[in-house]
Amino acid sequence: MKYLLYLSNTDKSKNSSQMKQYFGEYIRQLRTKSELTLTQLGAKLDLDSANLSKIENGKREFDEKRLELLASVFDLDIENLKTEFFSELFAKKIYETNCSTEVLKVAEEKVKYYREQNVKQGRLKL
Repeated sequence: MKYLLYLSNTDKSKNSSQMKQYFGEYIRQLRTKSELTLTQLGAKLDLDSANLSKIENGKREFDEKRLELLASVFDLDIENLKTEFFSELFAKKIYETNCSTEVLKVAEEKVKYYREQNVKQGRLKL
């Protein structure tokens, strides 16, 4: 099942147009634009080409542990990349569970609460 991702594309290349695509498709776009093969990019990300192909085709999830490496390979802003990556995860879960987008507002309030607790108590453990 594929999910739509709105990539703002505000990376260091200063491309400001907004795209509608899945995270894996974005990786494919970056790879082909840089004229890298699946094998070449896979080596840079410590992935084999078969798994990278599955990620690009939406059959496998990209591992968040590789976000910084992906940002480094393509000279992307890590904060923007994390925003795009995690927004897709949240959107998928909301779509799969048929929740209203009201859940995002509640989640935002919970994040504020967690941050307040961290300030008061040190590191919050969940």
